[in-house]
Amino acid sequence: MKNTIAIVAALWAGTASADLVHNFKNPSFSGNGYSNHVLSIEQLQFNRQKDIDDAIAAEEARIERELENSTLNKFLRNVESRIYATLSKQMVDAMFEACADETGATCPTSGTTEIEGSTISWSKDTITGSITLEVVSEDGTTTITIPGAGEFNF
Repeated sequence: MKNTIAIVAALWAGTASADLVHNFKNPSFSGNGYSNHVLSIEQLQFNRQKDIDDAIAAEEARIERELENSTLNKFLRNVESRIYATLSKQMVDAMFEACADETGATCPTSGTTEIEGSTISWSKDTITGSITLEVVSEDGTTTITIPGAGEFNF
């Protein structure tokens, strides 16, 4: 029995001499997979900041839409639209005004107005009756020629 105990003690002592090695699981400490770890953290920070920025932009857009659609702004847009419509109607009426030569009235043959930095001018050719409308703005010049009244065939 002494021999058995000695053999068991010898075997047990052989297995008990194994070295224990401590390794950190966190790549910040161990260095294994550190670049992937850093990239993952950077991506998480980027995504969080992007979500915050997107939420701020969406809220700003919502507030701007609410302000744009307020009753006062709708009213002002409507008034502005009607003023421009009235101005354009007056200009068109002056362009196509039929003058009675018997009365001695002189027909306007040209006109010019300036609206928000753009110059709108028109002139009528008394011989052909054609009208040239020219709009000069920062973006360039637009010219429209309207044929004389006798040239329309409907």
